[in-house]
Amino acid sequence: MIFGRRKKSQHQSEAAETAQDDTASISPDETAGDREELGEENAPAQAEPTPGRASTGPFDESEKDTAAGYIDLGALRIAAAENLQLRLEVEERTKRVIAVTLDINGSNLQLQAFAAPRSEGLWDEIREQIGASVGSQGGTVSERQGEFGTELIAKLPAQTPDGRAGFRVARFVGVDGPRWFLRGVFGGPAAMDPAIAGPMEQLFRNVVVVRGDHPLPPRELLPLKLPKDAGAPKQPEQPEQPKATPDDPLRRGPEITHIG
Repeated sequence: MIFGRRKKSQHQSEAAETAQDDTASISPDETAGDREELGEENAPAQAEPTPGRASTGPFDESEKDTAAGYIDLGALRIAAAENLQLRLEVEERTKRVIAVTLDINGSNLQLQAFAAPRSEGLWDEIREQIGASVGSQGGTVSERQGEFGTELIAKLPAQTPDGRAGFRVARFVGVDGPRWFLRGVFGGPAAMDPAIAGPMEQLFRNVVVVRGDHPLPPRELLPLKLPKDAGAPKQPEQPEQPKATPDDPLRRGPEITHIG
């Protein structure tokens, strides 16, 4: 297992936090959800927004034994797998781990977990915001029914290594769990080729989310931490990217020549 760490600059972090504040405006429904998190009386019963999730994954910590074979990253526990490389993204200003990216055979999967209201999920709303954000940058988004319900395939204009016009591709998936929301962003061949996506999809299914009992407002990033054996060799440094939020558009993806 190889662990890498990537830092974010202070300027990028501050810009990302401003963007997060802009997208996280609380509607009356979200306010109600926030009150539920704070434990007000007469809160509605907890819902399970994603049908079948508890048996197929990703899992809540109450549903999966992670005593062996899992890497403990705090809010996320990742099942160990052959050829898996783990990259942790660290915000330079706060030294906070804000995302984990899993790499296998040229494909990658970025993971972040967020607090969610007790009685409703976030994915429906976040999909709309991802589409609007990608569209504002000249990209396109299409919805499809995939392995994890409704998914998004996003394409943003980009330049290929040889200087031609192309686009970046990412596959966004979201799962609403009990008081948490897990977002995954597939990049590389796994974002486009179902035949290659299998191992990455299994990694996503095996993720265990540790929500904790403390109250948090909806969309608050659940805290991640370095694993105990994080002293392993680092991955080569990657170009810095803005901090992701639940409705953030593409971070990285394959550079593809656009034909037609």
